[in-house]
Amino acid sequence: MPGTRTTTGQFTFADWRERALGPDENAAPRLAHASVRNTFGGGIEAAGTICEYSIAYVTSKTGSFAGMELITGRLDGREGSFAVEERGWFGEDGTVHCTFEVVPGSGSGDLAGLRGKGGFTAHQGEETVAYRFEYELE
Repeated sequence: MPGTRTTTGQFTFADWRERALGPDENAAPRLAHASVRNTFGGGIEAAGTICEYSIAYVTSKTGSFAGMELITGRLDGREGSFAVEERGWFGEDGTVHCTFEVVPGSGSGDLAGLRGKGGFTAHQGEETVAYRFEYELE
């Protein structure tokens, strides 16, 4: 992306509420839904984001997910809100790999016209997860 800026930081899961979908919570494959609130620091500053995931467990420890997250706060000092679409997978060792992209047209306030993408890798047991975000503003 021309004029691309890169920012980094970390986030923590402030609240994770997961529920199984379907008649057998222990079957594989199975589906689940998770509502999550995250707190971001660094280039993105936001507390209590709203995040919703759909999860497909292939085994009891592996699978993939997709979700949407609404982030309200600051991006490198600019105030506003934006939504990101997230996709990822998790492996037997508990490591989560995720990429995300700004939902086109979702930026508001000083973040109107925001475009960008990023990602993170979360290792099981980590309380804080590092992220990287590349973006541009129109």
